[in-house]
Amino acid sequence: MSTTTLTPLPDAFDTTREALHQYAFFAIAPRRYAETGRLGLRATPGGFGAPPWPSPDGDVQVRMEGDLLVVQTGEERRATRPTTVQEACDFLGIPYQVEWFADFHDPLKPIDPGTPLEIDDNAATVLGDWFDFGNSVLEELRATPGAVDASEVQLWPEHFDLATELGSADAGQRASYGASPGDDAHPEPYLYVAAWGDVDRDAEPYWNDTTFNGASLAYKELLASGNPQTAALAFLRRGHEVLTGS
Repeated sequence: MSTTTLTPLPDAFDTTREALHQYAFFAIAPRRYAETGRLGLRATPGGFGAPPWPSPDGDVQVRMEGDLLVVQTGEERRATRPTTVQEACDFLGIPYQVEWFADFHDPLKPIDPGTPLEIDDNAATVLGDWFDFGNSVLEELRATPGAVDASEVQLWPEHFDLATELGSADAGQRASYGASPGDDAHPEPYLYVAAWGDVDRDAEPYWNDTTFNGASLAYKELLASGNPQTAALAFLRRGHEVLTGS
């Protein structure tokens, strides 16, 4: 269980989230994809990054720690504070590419790679705390008795959210369970359950989010709960119960 404490969002959270999303999608995920053919990221201490991959000099990991872009190769650590996506790509030794993977249904909208990006260190820390918290509750959800076909928890670069999938698709019970740092339809971080099949909002008030096929629990509700970890697990497990009937 995570010991991360959720705190009120700083004023610079949105701009920082948007900047870090650019780095995740156009720099860190492409670097992993170039090396391994995979693009999923993870929550890492202080932020997010790619899982390590092997190299002759030791395992390599690329990650964001707060406002620092870090390349760890074995015991050697290099770090920089990029101000643009182009700087981040140059530091990682890859070309900037708008289309680096063909099968995204909704890729992140690019900006000019030379556009200065603003990252507030405090806001970046709060975002890292959110990913740590989300990873913890999703891993606990995967251990729920009766949960089947649980996928690994990954941070998808196009949406910039952590997610796992649970449930039988054949039985119409499968859903994506996730922790998003916010998006155009949600101004603050939120947990969500997105059902793969149709939901009946009239029969089941749990399905409270009309912007997608599912339910959400906002950051402010977690803060107000007194015990965010317990509230988060209760929300996610309730979605599993509704879908599976157990």
